[in-house]
Amino acid sequence: MDPEQPTSTGERRRTYRHGDLRAALLSAGLDLARAGGPDAVVLREATRRSGVSPNAAYRHFADRAALLSAVSDAAQGLVADRMEAVLRDAGASSSGEEQARRRLRAVGTAYMGFAQEEPGLFRAAFTVPGDLREALSPAKAGLTGRTPFQILAGVLDELVDAGALAPGRREGGEFLAWSAVHGLASLVIDGRLRGLPAELIESSRERLLDLVERGL
Repeated sequence: MDPEQPTSTGERRRTYRHGDLRAALLSAGLDLARAGGPDAVVLREATRRSGVSPNAAYRHFADRAALLSAVSDAAQGLVADRMEAVLRDAGASSSGEEQARRRLRAVGTAYMGFAQEEPGLFRAAFTVPGDLREALSPAKAGLTGRTPFQILAGVLDELVDAGALAPGRREGGEFLAWSAVHGLASLVIDGRLRGLPAELIESSRERLLDLVERGL
C-alpha cells in the first residue's frame, strides 16, 4: 500500500501503515473537522483518506458517531494544549495575586483564540453531546494529562491560594467562567458577532474577562 496520497489541497499526507489504523482514521477525522466542523466528519471519507476499506475501519469505529466522539475528544485535547502553552508563557503561579489573575486571563484568551483560529475543531470539540463527568475524561486531555475543564479548575485554585478569590466563592467557579467565555466564543464564530472587527472582538474579550475576574 502506498503510504502517501494527495489531500484535497494537493498536499501529501501519511496514511495507514504498520497497523496503526485507528490513529490514521482519527487523524483523517480531525482534518475533516478542521475543514468543515462536526458535520464534515464522515467515516467513509475518513477511510478513503486513510487508504483502507470501510470494513477495516469498522474494527475501530462502529459508525460515524463513534468516530465523531473520538474526534471531539482529540479536539478538546488540542484546546488543552493551547491553554497549557499560554500558561507556560505566563510563568509559574507562585508570585502572588497579580500572576494568578494573569493566568486566569491567559486560559480564557487561549480558549477564545482557539475558537477563532480553528472554528471547525472548536465546534467538533464542544458540540458533541456529553455531560460534566465526561469533561474529566482522560481521552479529552492534552499532552500534560489535563482536560480544558481541569486546567480552568487549576487556575481558579491558584486564585484561592494567592488570596485573590475567597474560598467560599470558589465552588462552581468553573461553570461561570466557562459559560461566559464559551458563550462569547460561540457568538463570535457562529452567532450575531460574526464579522466584527478584530479590535472590537479583542476589546469585548478583555471586558468579558474583567467581568469574570470581578464576578468570581
